[in-house]
Amino acid sequence: MSKRGMTFRVGSAALLAAGVFVADAPAQKIKSVPDFSTNGTAWLGPGAGDIDFIPVPGSPPIVRNDPAHPYISNAQSRLTGKQSTYHIGDLTNPNLTPWAKTIMKKDNDEVLAGKIAYVPVQACSPSGASAYMLTAGPFYFIQTPKAVLILEPDEGQARRIYLNAPHSKDAKPSWYGDSVGHYEDDTLVVDTIGLNGRTFVDLYRTPHSEKLHVIERFRLIDDGTRMEILTTVEDPDAFVAPWQAMLRFERVEEERNEEICREGNFTLFNYGIPIDETPDF
Repeated sequence: MSKRGMTFRVGSAALLAAGVFVADAPAQKIKSVPDFSTNGTAWLGPGAGDIDFIPVPGSPPIVRNDPAHPYISNAQSRLTGKQSTYHIGDLTNPNLTPWAKTIMKKDNDEVLAGKIAYVPVQACSPSGASAYMLTAGPFYFIQTPKAVLILEPDEGQARRIYLNAPHSKDAKPSWYGDSVGHYEDDTLVVDTIGLNGRTFVDLYRTPHSEKLHVIERFRLIDDGTRMEILTTVEDPDAFVAPWQAMLRFERVEEERNEEICREGNFTLFNYGIPIDETPDF
């Protein structure tokens, strides 16, 4: 299997109108490469892991929690004594297609009836391109002239972005798809296609198809103390129109650790984590 993703046609005009990068466009000359990685830098989301997309003015609405079923995080539960709850997506969002709403309604009903609100990372599976940064980190960047790696060691996940390279034309859909990138002045622009349909695009378990196209623009703000990511998501099967959202992370100095997710990870809930019953030697 090739390490790259599957090529398909997307609404380039809509993305260009939003001021984002199209994969086949030539790389622009850059003034300086943004440094996301030196001096033991890690990037951490705010709120003890309770991170969510930030709306962008003028963009179609992003999925939010259903007001009839308020979300209470574990941190809020400890402070207030209220029972923690799962995210329940608001299906009145006009940008969701009937296909997406049907899938989400079935899932919402099952969760409200007592089912665990499953997301791939709970079973040590990759989170997918758009939801990867919603794990809140800490994230570590490894930057080389040919590639950028984004590591999330607490979950044992890694994304690979190939710089100044075209999308592969022969790869099968995969968990993290085919990510190619380039630098535009102070911004790392990452274009991802070729994603399988086994992940979600957000915290509300919003589904997507293999037509999902994600573009992320990473840049430093506030004198390099914070990182901002502008994400553009397009999938004609799941959304009426492409939408944009922001994420922001704080720079911290933290040593990179390693957490083995699959071995000995027994919890009170069955998330479907693969377990080796016999040795492989």
